[in-house]
Amino acid sequence: MDFVSRVLGSRIEIAYHQHGDPAGWPVVLLHGFPYDPRCYENVADELVADGARVVVPYVRGFGPSIYRSADTLRSGQQAALAHDLHELIDALGLHRPIVAGFDWGGRAACVTAMLWPSSVSGLVTVGGYNVHDISAMAATPDPPAMESRMWYQWYFHSDRGRAGLARYRRELTRQLWTEWSPGWNIPDGAFEATAASFDNPDFVDTVIHSYRHRYGLAAGDPVYEDSETTIAQTPPISVPTIVIDLTEDPVLETKPEAAHAARFTDLVDYRRIATGHNTPQENPVAFAEAIRTLHRNVSDIARASSENPTPR
Repeated sequence: MDFVSRVLGSRIEIAYHQHGDPAGWPVVLLHGFPYDPRCYENVADELVADGARVVVPYVRGFGPSIYRSADTLRSGQQAALAHDLHELIDALGLHRPIVAGFDWGGRAACVTAMLWPSSVSGLVTVGGYNVHDISAMAATPDPPAMESRMWYQWYFHSDRGRAGLARYRRELTRQLWTEWSPGWNIPDGAFEATAASFDNPDFVDTVIHSYRHRYGLAAGDPVYEDSETTIAQTPPISVPTIVIDLTEDPVLETKPEAAHAARFTDLVDYRRIATGHNTPQENPVAFAEAIRTLHRNVSDIARASSENPTPR
C-alpha cells in the first residue's frame, strides 16, 4: 500500500489507495478508529479478483488525509465523515459505488446512504444502524457492563484523557486492538504498520472531538449543521443493505434481525460473523463475501429493471 492518491474535498485533502481495474464495479471501504486502510488489504484482493474497483480512503485525521486550512475545526463528527465520503465519490466520478465499513467508517457509510441515497448502490455495515442519536446518547446511560467497556470514551471527555492519547497514542490504541479482538492473534508488524497513521498532526484533535461531539459535549462544525439536523431525526436508510453483527466483539452488541429491518427498508441479508471489532482484517473472506452478495443482488435488480421497464 505504498502509493497514495489524493483528491481535494471542501475541508480535507483526502488520501486514498486504489486497487483493481478503474473500469470495474466500484466499492469504497472505510476504516474506523483506531485502524487505517491496511485493515482492508486482503478484502481488496478478494474483490479485485471479482472485477471490482476498490477505493480505500484514510479517514480525516489519519495518515496522509489532512485538513486544508488551519482555521477548520478538527471535527470527527458523523456528518463530517459522511461529507468527506460523498465528496470522494463525486471527485473520483464513482458511479453509485457500494460503500462498506465498520466503526467510524460504518458511520460514514450509513450517514452517506441516509443523506444521499442516490449516490450509492448499496451498503454493508457492521453493527447495523451506525448512526449517533446524540440527544439520546447524552441523556441515556447504558448498562454498567457496557459502560465499563467504553472507558476510553469517558477518558477522552477529559483534558487528562486528551493528554493521555497524545502522550501514549501507540500504547492506548494497541490496548484497544487487544481488548476489542480478544480471539485474534494479531499478525507480527500489523499494528506497528497501522500506527504510523496515528502520527497525523490532527489525529488527537479529531479523535477527541469525535468522542465529545457524539455525547453533546462539543459543538460541531457549523458547515454541517443542516446535515446534523437531518441525522438527528434518525430516518431509516433505504438503499439495499447487508448488516453484519459480530459475536466476539466486546463493544458491539448483536441484535435480532427484526431490529435491523426496522432501520433498513431494503435489508438484503443479515449475517453474524465470529470476529472481534476489526472484522475485515480478522476475516477478510467473510467481509468480502458480504460485498459480493450485495453486488450480485444490486446487479440482478438493475438487470431486471432494464429488461422489464416500468410502462408509462
